[in-house]
Amino acid sequence: MQLMSWTDFFIIFICCAITMLACRVIPLFVLKGRNLPEGLEKALGFIPPAAFAALVANDLLDPAMFDAGIWPAAAPLVAAVVVGLVALKTKSLLWSAVAGVAAYALLTLI
Repeated sequence: MQLMSWTDFFIIFICCAITMLACRVIPLFVLKGRNLPEGLEKALGFIPPAAFAALVANDLLDPAMFDAGIWPAAAPLVAAVVVGLVALKTKSLLWSAVAGVAAYALLTLI
């Protein structure tokens, strides 16, 4: 097994840093003070909820989730439904989190 040399490491590190700056910092400077079209602003508004939904779905849905049985797989899904209902009703992140934790705790006791 051959280890990476320090030169290779620094080349990769600098390339990653330049790519990160190009993707994250340069658009801020280019778009500063400009108004974006309304459709683009609306589309960009969907990015945070979509990213959060992808993270949550990744934890809730697993190909091997039913290996332990129906109920261990269904408990997190039922708790997620409770969170969704509480979120629709209260529009509060705090109450949604409290309801989710409480629902999951109660469902694991059953």
